[in-house]
Amino acid sequence: MSHLACPTVGIVGLGYVGLPLAVQFLRSGCRVIGFDIDQHKVTTLNAGRSYIRNVPAAVIAEAVATGQFQATADVARLADVEAILICVPTPLTAHREPDLSFIIQTAEAVAPHLRAGQLVSLESTTYPGTTEEELVPRLERGSGLRAGRDFHVVYSPEREDPGNPDFGTRNIPKVIGGLTSDCLAAGIRLYRHAVQTLVPVSSTRVAEATKLVENIFRCVNIAMVNELKMVFDAMGIDVWEVLDAAKTKPFGFMKFEPGPGLGGHCIPIDPFYLTWKAREFGVQTKFVELAGDINTSMPRYVVMRLLEALSDRGRALRGASILLLGLAYKKNVDDPRESPTFAIWDLLRARQANVQFHDPYIPVAPAMREYPAYAGTPSVPLTEAVLAHSDAVVICTAHDGLDYGFVVRHARLVVDTRNACAGLPAELLHKVVKA
Repeated sequence: MSHLACPTVGIVGLGYVGLPLAVQFLRSGCRVIGFDIDQHKVTTLNAGRSYIRNVPAAVIAEAVATGQFQATADVARLADVEAILICVPTPLTAHREPDLSFIIQTAEAVAPHLRAGQLVSLESTTYPGTTEEELVPRLERGSGLRAGRDFHVVYSPEREDPGNPDFGTRNIPKVIGGLTSDCLAAGIRLYRHAVQTLVPVSSTRVAEATKLVENIFRCVNIAMVNELKMVFDAMGIDVWEVLDAAKTKPFGFMKFEPGPGLGGHCIPIDPFYLTWKAREFGVQTKFVELAGDINTSMPRYVVMRLLEALSDRGRALRGASILLLGLAYKKNVDDPRESPTFAIWDLLRARQANVQFHDPYIPVAPAMREYPAYAGTPSVPLTEAVLAHSDAVVICTAHDGLDYGFVVRHARLVVDTRNACAGLPAELLHKVVKA
């Protein structure tokens, strides 16, 4: 890679990872060419607009106007960049096995345009060994160049946290592992333009494993409090009150919050990348798999609690009108990836309930790989009439901007999976069931 003060950066995959990364390199003075196979994204960005809430359109518009940024679907333009950052999805198959198809397709598309001196960085979350075993051979075979000699390769996992007001691409420390020491040095030269703190590690495998550990840590701890929620509910104990009391301990405890299931691209998916790879070495990941099973069972628990609450009020779930509050996987974002709301929606529809949703950040349900039937469904307004017409409201995502007092006052029944109704007047709480 060249030693220019501000290299030209190519970012492949302009989603919730790639686009914020592009913006940060733009703010750092680098020229960026963004690549995506979705022509709608390309057209939107080149018109100076943004399709992600926490990515300001003004930054995109100014960069497009000055020629600092351009989006394209033409991978031949990769010859114009000094660094290629791969930020494509890494989902699971229906059998909870890694789906590396996006990485493989990207590597095969990039390879013919690779030239000597370039840096390739994989940012997609994956299992240890992917960079060396899957990415590098395809790049070498398609380019005729040798990694570590003719071009540099690093693995530097994304650490985006959409909606976090305190931490973004610039001030989240970035882990980097290189194929060789020279590759690592090239990665450091690149990322220091955009990120304040770099964390070099000894190999791409260590960097890949680091990302998995971060997400497994959250998965396991969330599974623990989800299980405790069910246990304490059976005992008539409020798990949220217990957790609030426990977090007052100044050492040895970190509070995690239960919910209706896991969402986002990382935590529901990444642990299974490790369990799959571990089998190659004859090792079982029982603890990790148990945590995954608990978390994926939570939508069924929510529906069971809803069914019981309706039954207690003389209403069947079949034919009931249910309003799901929140389609995003976490509060205050427009990101629906792996949102447990879709699983709840699917379970309710299977029981022949009539389902609507409201989300202030998602006006229309997007096309989801596992739930294509709901694509295009509009968010309904949160009005007195809508609430009164619903047999039950299920709070799936606790967006800050919603008036939960208004919701409870006008709803017949509220099933609260996020403790969003805590602190409401006691005279309203008879309508609220925690799940």
